[in-house]
Amino acid sequence: MRNSGDVAPRATEQRKLSPRIASVVWGRIDVEGIGKFRDVKVFPGGAREWNWNETGTAHEPGIQPADVAELLDHGATTIVLSKGMFNRLGICPQTLQLLEEHRIQTHALPTEQAVEMYNRLCESDQVAGLFHTTC
Repeated sequence: MRNSGDVAPRATEQRKLSPRIASVVWGRIDVEGIGKFRDVKVFPGGAREWNWNETGTAHEPGIQPADVAELLDHGATTIVLSKGMFNRLGICPQTLQLLEEHRIQTHALPTEQAVEMYNRLCESDQVAGLFHTTC
């Protein structure tokens, strides 16, 4: 039984780590400890298939605000956006505006460079990413 003057122990929030990407090749990306995907959303604490049909994403106008909203919900402070293997995936201006409004450090790169950047950042940041493995 606790006295009214006792202070409850403070819960400590453990920082969720962002999973590393083991490899990427045309049409396939392997997220360590989670699995292989064609396109993937990776975030602090996990990853899942990136299904463009959920948000209406297409090469043009590109990555939608709803695509990155889930990454923000997982506590990302840095986001890496892959623009495809040949840099053909666009990014909606509203998406960039949303990230700027939330003061999220953002990197937009062709997929292979995006994976390299993401893996470097996951050592020190609450990083998330969207990775497209074709075009």
